[in-house]
Amino acid sequence: MTGTATRYLYLTRHGEASEDETTLTENGRRQAVLLGERLRNTPLSAIHHGPLPRARQTARLIGAQLETVPLHQSEPAGDYIPHLPAKEELPPDSADAMLGFLAQVPDEERDRGPALAREALAAFTGPVDGDHPRHELVVTHTFLIGWLVRAALDAPEWRWMGLNHANAALTVIRYAPGRPSSVLFHNDMGHLPPDLRWTGFPPELHI
Repeated sequence: MTGTATRYLYLTRHGEASEDETTLTENGRRQAVLLGERLRNTPLSAIHHGPLPRARQTARLIGAQLETVPLHQSEPAGDYIPHLPAKEELPPDSADAMLGFLAQVPDEERDRGPALAREALAAFTGPVDGDHPRHELVVTHTFLIGWLVRAALDAPEWRWMGLNHANAALTVIRYAPGRPSSVLFHNDMGHLPPDLRWTGFPPELHI
């Protein structure tokens, strides 16, 4: 069913995590708090987050800066491979490297990913029913953000790869009735001081 009101989907990657990914670092906690402060004047109706500790902790720290915004744990907001491309889908000059990267991902994230990715599209995208816009935040991981951004742009399914996202940066997608989806901004780190920006990227990609 086509919705009658606009959805604004806010996406963020969890804050910087410890090496074993069981908790946030001090930098990660600061990033989450600062993002929560940025969102204080945003009329969020819900915060959805993946089940892993780094996403759950980030969502709680963001939520603590807001008033009465409910948190919902969501499997489709988790960390997984959203689409497993065949070699012929990929650019010939980079196909082997991309497939080699995917081969390193644990089987569970690869096998369950495509079904969860379809659930994420159904749960988080498109216009909504009602008379008023809906604003929702999803605290997740870089793979899912890439998947949702490429879907908003009608890019090929494999193109979720290469869309990287810094820790606690902000991406916003608008889904308006009768109009193409719009990526309003991507990987925005304006709320973070310079020393907290670009974490989650390899050093050579820091700007």
